[in-house]
Amino acid sequence: MSDPLIPRIIGSIIAQSAPLMLAVTGETITERSGVINLSLDGSMMLSAMAGFVVAYQSSSLLGVPGDTLPVLLGFAAGAIVGAAAALLVAWGSIRLKQNQVAIGFVLTLLLADLANFLGQNHTRMPGPSVRSLGIPVLKDIPVLGPIFFDHDLLIYFTFLVVAVATWWLYRTQPGLRMRGVGERPEAAFVRGVGVNRVRYVYAAVGGALVGLGGAAFSLDIKLGWSDNHILGMGWIALAIVIFGGWRPVGGALGAILYGTTKYIATVLQQSYSDVPVVLFNSLQWLLMLGVLLLVSSQGVRRLVDIAPKRIQRPLARALRVSPPEALGMTEK
Repeated sequence: MSDPLIPRIIGSIIAQSAPLMLAVTGETITERSGVINLSLDGSMMLSAMAGFVVAYQSSSLLGVPGDTLPVLLGFAAGAIVGAAAALLVAWGSIRLKQNQVAIGFVLTLLLADLANFLGQNHTRMPGPSVRSLGIPVLKDIPVLGPIFFDHDLLIYFTFLVVAVATWWLYRTQPGLRMRGVGERPEAAFVRGVGVNRVRYVYAAVGGALVGLGGAAFSLDIKLGWSDNHILGMGWIALAIVIFGGWRPVGGALGAILYGTTKYIATVLQQSYSDVPVVLFNSLQWLLMLGVLLLVSSQGVRRLVDIAPKRIQRPLARALRVSPPEALGMTEK
């Protein structure tokens, strides 16, 4: 077959999962520095709204040919919104000595309502979107071409973000300092690391990636804006961060797994139209719940115990899930 179906399906699932990958990678970076940002659901919705509205308005005002500049401005707006939300959480913890979880939870409710209110005049309007940009020659490679090289720039950028985040965390001195701040802030401070400065910086960087993920939904995946446009995706992203063991690659795989369940739910819904839609939509939530139970310490231990003895040690190392020790701690 010149156009095999399965690689195309896999490529589509990866593309649909890209915004979630960005959000998960961003939250992984933030949490690795010791800040837990529970505002994701609200900040992603506000970023999705801001990204679409800015792209739509700039397309009309600038009158530029094509969608490139308006879309870039939309992504910039989304990144700013996401960074601002994460910095509010970090500032509330570091400067005001308040609980990060409480601040994030309140923010997610506030920002979600704010997104619906501010975006009400742009509901279900057509606007700019990211254009497809398959890589010549590479996109025609059998199997691998449709999966990795026949996407738009956002998807390629997402691959790059996951790769750079992994390299930064485990192969650079700044990444080592960031992990030190998230694990043992007192020890990092003794070694001359500016703990608060590091947390502010990585909260902003991670929040910006979360904002890019929100804008990516309205500008590339679920085009346009509507009330509660991506409601619940922030909570899914937070769950995937845990599933991925606070590792960028693990989080990316978790996002793809979630995208796969959504695809399966869509196929089942089309095949069994008499079954209530809500049943199929609940599959993704059930999967996340099952995965979180599986990656708990008890679940991992049982999974390792039933594995062949020769792979038990590497399997235990790969499945080890432990949050940064200083995650969510309020500065005293």
